[in-house]
Amino acid sequence: VSLCKTLINLALEGLSYYHTYDRLFLGLSIAVSFVGWTTYVILVIIKAHTNLTKTVPANKKKSTVLFYGFASAGMIITFFLLIQTCPWTYYIYCLLPVPVWYAVVKEIPVIQDLATNVLSLHIGQSAGFLFVCILGIEILVFSFFYRSALTVGLLVFAGWPVITQLWIQAKTKALIWTLLCVLLAIFPLMPVVGREPNIPLVIAAGLLTILISFFSLTSLCKSENKYRDNEDLKVYFYQMFSVALSTYVVGSTHNSLKIKQGLPVMNQIISWMTLVFSPLLLLLSPTFLFERLFSILLSLMSTYLLLSTGYEALFPLALFGLMFVWINMEQEALQHYGLSLKPKLAVFNFTCTMDITQFRQLHLDDVRRSFFFVFFIVTAFFGTGNIASINSFDPASVYCFLTVFSPFMMGGLLLLKVAIPFVLVSCAFEAVQVTTQLSSQSLFLIVLVISDIMALHFFFLVKDYGSWLDIGTSISHYVLVMSLTIFMMVMNGLAQLLTTRRLGLPRRNKHHSM
Repeated sequence: VSLCKTLINLALEGLSYYHTYDRLFLGLSIAVSFVGWTTYVILVIIKAHTNLTKTVPANKKKSTVLFYGFASAGMIITFFLLIQTCPWTYYIYCLLPVPVWYAVVKEIPVIQDLATNVLSLHIGQSAGFLFVCILGIEILVFSFFYRSALTVGLLVFAGWPVITQLWIQAKTKALIWTLLCVLLAIFPLMPVVGREPNIPLVIAAGLLTILISFFSLTSLCKSENKYRDNEDLKVYFYQMFSVALSTYVVGSTHNSLKIKQGLPVMNQIISWMTLVFSPLLLLLSPTFLFERLFSILLSLMSTYLLLSTGYEALFPLALFGLMFVWINMEQEALQHYGLSLKPKLAVFNFTCTMDITQFRQLHLDDVRRSFFFVFFIVTAFFGTGNIASINSFDPASVYCFLTVFSPFMMGGLLLLKVAIPFVLVSCAFEAVQVTTQLSSQSLFLIVLVISDIMALHFFFLVKDYGSWLDIGTSISHYVLVMSLTIFMMVMNGLAQLLTTRRLGLPRRNKHHSM
């Protein structure tokens, strides 16, 4: 028995050694590619979107030497792999760093200019900025494992106006920002959405939405905007009615199911009609900044309420409130750093296309804006759940639409529910991007750098041992972060559609008597 146990252990060690023989070699190749790619993107940002570098004519002799040097390195690697008769995938992993680092080394003048600028700064400032960047990315990585890390991040965000002295010029906005950050920080501390529905909280969220809408609409009517048509206000009344109807349907459906009477047919029809017509109502609203964002909230909330079973129904309200204040705070930050004049947000129209010459160059504070966006996207995803809770979701969340088991339909509705907070954040970021006169390309390049650094973390955290849940979760984290940039680009396109497009309806002509 003792010999058998020793043999089993030796066999397991042998299998592990055999399967992981090239792991270090391949892992280092991929890590070098990641670092090279991230460095290249940073150099592109500095070269194309900042004033830190001077245009230097390319030295053809040096370029030729570099090309032959990297080509020789590629040939040596290929020869080494041929000798070992490695699979074709090894060639991709091992040869990828060569062109990537060639592109980096070609930008030596940019690197020299960057080094000169960094050395001219105070060493404390450079070290402090680097420390804050590392801390921010580590909090994002930790949030994938511990949702409470988002709470820590949001509490740090709450102190942002105090740290940057923004509160001096905008005390009211800074106070509201702090309170909403603290309010949103509560959600990651709460348990993931469980199997016990809490319908009174969903109804409370619906009533709170109607109450907020009523006060917003009252202030909208009182505000003086010569470009606004009073007939447009009817759209908001229809949307408020839709939210009220969704609130009633949720309560009515769950009461009916509780007394074993099934899903009422009328409730099911109303639910599907709300799902279809909510986006259309949204596209009928005016494209002024706050009015369109308000309309987006109402349209998405009417659908989100139908898919909610507990406290998560309150999450989009808290998130949107913070996004609304974020747009205002960014205007104060622009004025604080003297980057541009403070525009009138009340009359700002999404459809006013900005000339490319009006885009300004990147400032150090724009790194923070991009980080805020990534952090809010992660908060939108993990604010009320985690990977495990999404993989094993509660079917009660789709009871307003169907009660018969249909995995594809249920999965589609679940994805819609998960996507709604993302849409709110993306629309707010679109507003920030346009009002701060920044091109989407420059900001998304910064987002790409942040997501690549996070991806490198998760690459080394992928597991091939333990339970299937641990292995699956580690792979899910890596895939999520790798697809983060593509997903954000899709969300940005959707946000542009929702903020700029408007469906035109025939209007009655007003006849004036002479």
